[in-house]
Amino acid sequence: MPRLSFAFGPLGIDKLFSPSDLNRLAACCRIVSSEPLREFQSEGAREQLAQTDILVSGWGCPTIDQSTLEAASSLKLVAHAAGSVKHLTGTHVFERGIEVTNAAAANAIPVAEFALAAILFANKDVFRFQRLYAQQRRVLEMHQSFDGDSGSWHKRVGIVGASRIGRRVLELLRPHDMDILLYDPLVNADEAAKLGTRSVSLPELMSECQTVSLHAPLLAATKHMIDADMLARMADGATLINTARGGLVDQAALEAELSSGRLSAILDVTEPEAPAPTSPLYDLPNVLLTPHIAGAIGNERHRLGRLITDEIERFAAGKPLLHKLTLESLHHQA
Repeated sequence: MPRLSFAFGPLGIDKLFSPSDLNRLAACCRIVSSEPLREFQSEGAREQLAQTDILVSGWGCPTIDQSTLEAASSLKLVAHAAGSVKHLTGTHVFERGIEVTNAAAANAIPVAEFALAAILFANKDVFRFQRLYAQQRRVLEMHQSFDGDSGSWHKRVGIVGASRIGRRVLELLRPHDMDILLYDPLVNADEAAKLGTRSVSLPELMSECQTVSLHAPLLAATKHMIDADMLARMADGATLINTARGGLVDQAALEAELSSGRLSAILDVTEPEAPAPTSPLYDLPNVLLTPHIAGAIGNERHRLGRLITDEIERFAAGKPLLHKLTLESLHHQA
């Protein structure tokens, strides 16, 4: 029976794993300790690592470096109960033949749901009408008198990045009678059509879409891909939604456009995170700023634990992992 240890930050194990899933883990593994490791350098931590075949990591897990691997000489699986493992593992983990899996597929679900809600609210001009209502404090009868283009009926929406989350968003958008454009240099026209969208260049997408939602990974090639030029291409009154990574957007250029009032934004991530206390993003009426909550929080975290429990059961039974990462896939992660 493989020996299992937990390693992550201040979250308790019960915040990631339901009682039933903990029972499943205990049935297929010997849990070395019910307390997650917070560091890997102390004598006690290294003694525990030496007894560990499966390391269940999560947010706040220390980096699994060469020194950690020297202590964890029996380690065979890193199961990350969160999304990206870029900050956690390097090439050395894969070179040692250690298998790596993560719960990114489970974490994609709430992010996509958040993005869908943001797109629908942006299309409906909900935040502008909320401000107008608060200002005038009277019956506005917008359904009769408003003659603008608010609403989702055949609204043109741009999705930047056919990532795991981007594809989930495309799926969720299908019932909503919108015209969806996609920018992803790795997706050709035929594949885009199968996803229910149309492949276009980034400049065309930024120019044509009233609502743009970002779902690309942060790589050297994508850093600040939404720069001053791309923002300038957006139509007056358009909305930028970012639930991916703050570094995709040139923050100074974005703050300038938003401060002018020309564009709106729904931002769950920024660069830096959090913005400086003096940032206008906190107070601008055309910005909805949230503190990186699109991913799993609260009871949604148990979905991550469920996926990891499924993976560990498969591993313990000698079955292939369903969400196994490779060194190549690591380079394309957010």
